[in-house]
Amino acid sequence: MKSTNMSFLNPKMVTLTGIPGLEHVQFWIGFPFLGVCLVALLGNIFLLIIIPTERSLHQPMYIFLAVLAATDLGLCVAIAPKMLAIFWFGSCSMAFDACLTQLFFIHALQGMESGILLAMAFDRYVAICDPLRHTSVLTPLFLVQMVLMMAIRAIVLVGILPILLKRVQLFQSVVIVHCYCEHMAVVKLAAEDVHINKSYGLFVAFAILGFDMIFVFISYILIFRAVFRLPHKEARFKAFNTCTSHIVVFLEFYILAFFSFFSHRFGHVPSYAHILLSTIYLLVPPALNPIVYGMKTKEIRRWVDQICILKPGTQQ
Repeated sequence: MKSTNMSFLNPKMVTLTGIPGLEHVQFWIGFPFLGVCLVALLGNIFLLIIIPTERSLHQPMYIFLAVLAATDLGLCVAIAPKMLAIFWFGSCSMAFDACLTQLFFIHALQGMESGILLAMAFDRYVAICDPLRHTSVLTPLFLVQMVLMMAIRAIVLVGILPILLKRVQLFQSVVIVHCYCEHMAVVKLAAEDVHINKSYGLFVAFAILGFDMIFVFISYILIFRAVFRLPHKEARFKAFNTCTSHIVVFLEFYILAFFSFFSHRFGHVPSYAHILLSTIYLLVPPALNPIVYGMKTKEIRRWVDQICILKPGTQQ
């Protein structure tokens, strides 16, 4: 790495600051984040065990939930080890190529999670608005094609982000004000014109998160219209109850996502607040998703009871 007039040419290493302004408490902040990560890891591993095992859960909604669990596991693995190493051991240095790799996986998995939430909304739409065609529309082949389409979309669109950053040669700093490699945090280091990077980053955000949010919203308008047309109150309640878990997961994901996104680009939020919020946005939904679906799904609750509660007669 060569330095010229306080600029860095093709840096090989970067430095992550962690949470600026909270360095004196970063060590303690790591413990709640570790707890959230452990809940996310255990909860999503549990879902990946129970869904293939329990035949009654071999339905499109729970197939998508298993894919969502795998995506959430990937997010935790991509973020937590380096973040906790920064908080606890001061291990702030990172190879630039490793940083770009982390950036790719974080944003690709975010895009994948958004796509799965859209697929789950489509499943609820067909199940409630056209129930007689549910099994004929959401066939196993269709499910595989939909998951592959969401994965390819995320990989292709997000994959261009690190490629564009790799083309940037001159950087004004190698210190990333964050606890993980986030796209805009890396773009802000550049000492060159990076309008293409910023514009393409906005395009990816709206092409994935914006597109998915609009169509999930449309799906639920149609779902609510169909539900309120049902003649009996019990039928309306039962139909709405099948959607509550997905609505909670959808709201927690997109509200945190867009607040984090816009505060980084257009807001005047203190850097420590933005970093905490963006980290919470990435780690809290993976921990909450298994809890939300576990509370609402009888088969999952039964498995939890079998594991965590000793039945009478098992004690001697």
